[in-house]
Amino acid sequence: MTDENLLARITINPEQCHGQPCIRGLRMRVLDILQMLAGGTEPKEILDDFPFLEPDDIRAAVAYAAKAIDHPVVEAAE
Repeated sequence: MTDENLLARITINPEQCHGQPCIRGLRMRVLDILQMLAGGTEPKEILDDFPFLEPDDIRAAVAYAAKAIDHPVVEAAE
């Protein structure tokens, strides 16, 4: 699945979760998945604990985070 397809799984709705990015319109925030991964939770455990999630949802959360921090760095000339 391409990054574009993965990113299509991320939804932002001002009426849901205070407008934070969520997975497929569900009340599962991208942040929740990223925090679980950062805390050492294995993707399989996340999928077992939240059966409405799919493996591509976890990949989508990581792809979204990568895109969010990818920005050009401009250095000032001296």
